[in-house]
Amino acid sequence: MKNVFKRGAAAVGLVAASASSFAAGPDMTGLTTAVDFGTVTTAILSIAGMLAVVYVAVKGARIGLSMLRG
Repeated sequence: MKNVFKRGAAAVGLVAASASSFAAGPDMTGLTTAVDFGTVTTAILSIAGMLAVVYVAVKGARIGLSMLRG
């Protein structure tokens, strides 16, 4: 049991040390300032809206069919 605890503590320490060294990450401002994400956001939200409509329609159909079955 102690051996498992020691290995777990070592793994946690290794992950914490590696995460702190990459916390800042690379500077991508040169790439991201030239890109307009407004159209991408609009496209993603419209796709999510269409999926929501499909899910609501399927749920409504299931409820309607369950009422018909009695």
